[in-house]
Amino acid sequence: MPEAKTPGTPRALGALKRYSRPHAPRPWSDRMIEVRSVSVLVLVLAVSAACCLGFGFVLQQNAAQRAPLGDFLSPRLLLDLMKVPRWLGGIGLMVAGMGLGAVALGQGEISLVEPLLATNLLFALALSRHQTKQPLGRQGWSGLLLLAGGVTAFIVAGQPRGGTAVANPLRHWLIIGVTVGLALLLTAYAKRSRLSSGPLLLALAAGLLYGVQDALTRISGQRFGAGGLGELLTGWQPYAVVALGVTGLVLVQSAFETAPLRMSLPALTAAQPLAGILCGVGFLGDRLHTDTGALAWEAAGLAAIVAGIVLLGLHPAMPRGTTQSERVPDFQPQ
Repeated sequence: MPEAKTPGTPRALGALKRYSRPHAPRPWSDRMIEVRSVSVLVLVLAVSAACCLGFGFVLQQNAAQRAPLGDFLSPRLLLDLMKVPRWLGGIGLMVAGMGLGAVALGQGEISLVEPLLATNLLFALALSRHQTKQPLGRQGWSGLLLLAGGVTAFIVAGQPRGGTAVANPLRHWLIIGVTVGLALLLTAYAKRSRLSSGPLLLALAAGLLYGVQDALTRISGQRFGAGGLGELLTGWQPYAVVALGVTGLVLVQSAFETAPLRMSLPALTAAQPLAGILCGVGFLGDRLHTDTGALAWEAAGLAAIVAGIVLLGLHPAMPRGTTQSERVPDFQPQ
């Protein structure tokens, strides 16, 4: 009869030591290959998401600009737009983009993914150029270089990496509450100035909500990875993701309905990464280099991203939309 392997036997102790022995550090070449493969995967996922989002925004605005103004900031707007195939195609692309973005957030830090998602404006401009036949010109090339250079500068200088998430719930609620509260305040002001600064304010509010949604999407993915569907559904985060998504969608479509794409999309595209990075560094544990030189380049990169977004968003190729006098009284699907 074989000898029983009790925890006290030398053989068992030897096995325990063998399995509990700390792993020898891997060569730098192996770690660089792993980091590079993860970064390339995140890059591909995030840029693919940006492509879907950019194309989807243009198609949505093409349809929403013909919706009746009586639907402004009403869920009825979504019901009316569901009759339009072009809008449904834009929503399909947007959902695909959000799905790819969620996978990217699961593989990389939000401070890395958000600047990459901001490149959706490049793809929106490409589709708009195809529709309007406008050349890029000096403004387009300047905006493109500023946006691409800003994203590169921020990522290279900051080198976003994961860390330990903040366990204090007060900090979570403080950052989320301030961001969502600011979005609600912008929406309230937008309701008073529907056809002047309203679309800009609505787009800013939607961008802030989408940034928080991205942060909660990452937390939801972590809960699902840790405990499966049961763990996911017992938390409040996935329900908040849905609520923020629907609310942001109403705000975006109302902005698209009342103004040209050039007035709303730059604000939406600029606000989302700023809110996402705030959440990532604020309570998700994302870490950036904080020495003086790195901070200067990170700030310059973010400023270049915003400047590039504004230049591209104001480009003549962006759809101008229809004026109020050109709208039909009853919504006509096209």
